[in-house]
Amino acid sequence: MTPSSSTPEPTPEPTLEPVPCTDTDIDSLSSAPLARYPTFIRLWFSRLASTSGNQMLMVAVGWQMYDLTGSAWDLGLVGLLQFVPALMLVLVAGHVVDRFHRARIVTLGLTVQTLIAVLLAVSSARGLASRELLLGISVLLGTVKAFQMPAQQALTPLLVPEAVLPRALAFSALGMQGSIVAGPALGGFIYVAGAAAVYAVCAVLFAVAAALVAGVRYDHEPRRPQAMNMDTLLAGVRFVRRQPVVLGAMSLDLFAVLLGGATALLPIFAKDILHTGPWGLGLLRAAPAAGAFALAIVLTRWPITRRAGHVLIGSVALYGAATLVFGVSTSFMLSMAALVVAGAADMVSVVIRQSLVQLDTPDEMRGRVSAVNSVFIGASNQLGEFESGATAALLGPVGSVLLGGMGTLAVAALWVKGFPALVDRDRLRGTRP
Repeated sequence: MTPSSSTPEPTPEPTLEPVPCTDTDIDSLSSAPLARYPTFIRLWFSRLASTSGNQMLMVAVGWQMYDLTGSAWDLGLVGLLQFVPALMLVLVAGHVVDRFHRARIVTLGLTVQTLIAVLLAVSSARGLASRELLLGISVLLGTVKAFQMPAQQALTPLLVPEAVLPRALAFSALGMQGSIVAGPALGGFIYVAGAAAVYAVCAVLFAVAAALVAGVRYDHEPRRPQAMNMDTLLAGVRFVRRQPVVLGAMSLDLFAVLLGGATALLPIFAKDILHTGPWGLGLLRAAPAAGAFALAIVLTRWPITRRAGHVLIGSVALYGAATLVFGVSTSFMLSMAALVVAGAADMVSVVIRQSLVQLDTPDEMRGRVSAVNSVFIGASNQLGEFESGATAALLGPVGSVLLGGMGTLAVAALWVKGFPALVDRDRLRGTRP
């Protein structure tokens, strides 16, 4: 299967179907310009806009919630209530993504997010924003992303050949992290004009993203309808369980970020420990993305080709060490530097994990496997925010972050023993059945 809109050339575009290739052929193809795949570039710009909007939205929701309640517990609830719908809908979402046009699912999700941002803008402008509204919006966002995230993950492999996928994922991460760098900082500065202003800008970005992805075309052949029963719904879970490399990569990210994440506590660190304002919070949220952005540039130009498993474990350990430094820091600049290193290490982990998951999964299973992966990601991010908020309520923010950093280092050590197939993985190229 090939993208339906490619630049006309005398030589046909490489097929997306897996074919026998030598390592030399694969290395040559993997260096082809990504601009050769315009549908992928269109999706890339859509993700740029939507990720910027999401980051700005989270800055505004986090600061507004802390202004309203002053509670670390409520900051954690924002993350928990985004994760619960993803967990409850994982099986249904995966089935839907494998059955229907993935670009249309993403478009619908972005349209709903546009309406959510408009609702938040209007309610904030009229002074009607409340703890209950923000928590209710979190549930709705989690429901939308339960379908949007796996559809978006499973869409990229349809737009580029398999040999190009690791570079395409690195380039996607480059754009995403660039927007994460700009989004939180811009959101923090705009928040000076009020939460309503931030939400209004988010609405525009989501609308632009929806329009872009609506124009993504690929050769979609509706699959033979399958009954939605437990056998088909659980197919993705069974596949992941039988693939030690895929399971190890997913679970490593889950537990490392679940324990080591400090994103939900950044409003507390910014306000109470580092003594800065919304602009400082924006810069702190952008710092991990700045490190990730720099590494994504490197990985786009020089993708990881050997010793992928060892590099993955090492990046997770570095992430945990940087988290410990952030936890003990009382200097704004040192805290920023620690977050930059953590972001760079996380980027290496993300690119390797996503490449392994997508390349080791056949297309007819990618929706269901991506849905499982989305739950792992959501657990590590949204549930990780809840874990951070809950432990901060008991141990204080510094204690919570230090405990998480030590936990991440322990996870990296345990996975070396528990998943030898992952650690010994050399190349990223798929070995799927």
